Amino acid sequence: MATYDVVIIGGGPGGYNAAIRAGQLGLKAAVVEKGPTLGGTCLNVGCMPSKALLHASEMFDAAANHFAELGIEAVAKLNLPQMMKQKADSVGALTKGIEFLFKKNKVDWIKGAGKLAGPGRVEVTAANGSLSSLEAKNIVIASGSEPSPLPGVAVDQQRIVDSTGALSLPEVPKSLIVIGAGVIGLELGSVWRRLGAEVTVVEFLDRITPGMDAEVAKTFQRALTKQGMAFKLASKVTGALASETDVSLTVEPVAGGAAETMAADYVLLAVGRRPFTEGLGLDSVGIMPDRRGFIETDHWKTSAPGVWAIGDVTLGPMLAHKAEEEAVACIETIAGKAGHADLRLIPSVVYTVPEVAWVGQTEEELKAAGRAYKVGKFPFSANSRAKINHETEGFVKVLADPATDEVLGVHMIGPSVSEMIGECCLAMAFKAASEDIARICHPHPTRSEALRQAAMGVEGWTMQA
Repeated sequence: MATYDVVIIGGGPGGYNAAIRAGQLGLKAAVVEKGPTLGGTCLNVGCMPSKALLHASEMFDAAANHFAELGIEAVAKLNLPQMMKQKADSVGALTKGIEFLFKKNKVDWIKGAGKLAGPGRVEVTAANGSLSSLEAKNIVIASGSEPSPLPGVAVDQQRIVDSTGALSLPEVPKSLIVIGAGVIGLELGSVWRRLGAEVTVVEFLDRITPGMDAEVAKTFQRALTKQGMAFKLASKVTGALASETDVSLTVEPVAGGAAETMAADYVLLAVGRRPFTEGLGLDSVGIMPDRRGFIETDHWKTSAPGVWAIGDVTLGPMLAHKAEEEAVACIETIAGKAGHADLRLIPSVVYTVPEVAWVGQTEEELKAAGRAYKVGKFPFSANSRAKINHETEGFVKVLADPATDEVLGVHMIGPSVSEMIGECCLAMAFKAASEDIARICHPHPTRSEALRQAAMGVEGWTMQA
């Protein structure tokens, strides 16, 4: 039986980052992963392929609809097989990169499905059904998450797809219904909208993107509506019937009322994700997940000695970079170092056009907590670079404490904000005041000046019209 310092169940962003860090610190580490490649959901059927399609569809839309205004005459023709191929090629290169890092850091990849089999033991079931066991001083659960189901809507990956199926549709639908107005549904919906599909989003709540700053969410919905996406809010889907050619949905108002039938070529079910903790043998070490399947931890320690948990199986945002932060902190703690991750400063991003990014508290959260705050806001319509690039939709908003001026939250919607939010995370990690951001020179002309101007606006000294 092979023995390790650390065995990690799951080869996604949490798992592979944990393994690489363990190898760097001199720990003997193994990752148990049942998929054909490393990288988990994010790399194989999530973050990476979706960004590949978002970028490609954005380029197609620009060529088809916006090049002319720049003085470029072009005829855009969609080659969907090639678009899918370049997506797959990019993903393949990234998975090979992880394998290289495993070899470099002497990490073993144990191929199969892993589960706990008592204290210090992991049982592995290979694809051919054979069983093997591993011994470990420490076991890290990094099994990730899976799409949440919806009663009455059975995913067949043919006409009714989840996020995985939506990344590989064989054709551009004439019509697509997205169930769920969260990040995944809106990103993938925008891909197919740009490529020519009529997209309707059905959402149970009376707003899109719950958890996002309400003012930003309203601006975001207006932007997507202008792009041709339709929204049916405060509505619940109670049934779905798929045929060989289309899908019929039964939809009812949440507040009550008559049901209606909606039809589309394809339906994307995107009502969120749930932790993947079933079948992991947690009971063999006395771990009891909560009613939603999450594992409770204290600095990544579970209730079982020597068993740790990180990423989507733990409470908090289900984001790859959150898992990566926890992975490094967890392994450093195991190695006797001062592992640290501030989960209050995990940024969120929606990679649509315009992009949305935020970190820290929203106005709604601050009001609910009874906490006073100041607001500085600056529109991209007044930002020089955004004007020159014809990307003026959106704004930056900075929230700060009225007594200390400490930045409490930053919320952005506009061009390239995914690349700007990191500065805010850094500032907030060092307890920066809005004045600190306001007095730091930002290059001109850049979109990042909108952040500086918003920070200036907290104290009312914005300098650009």
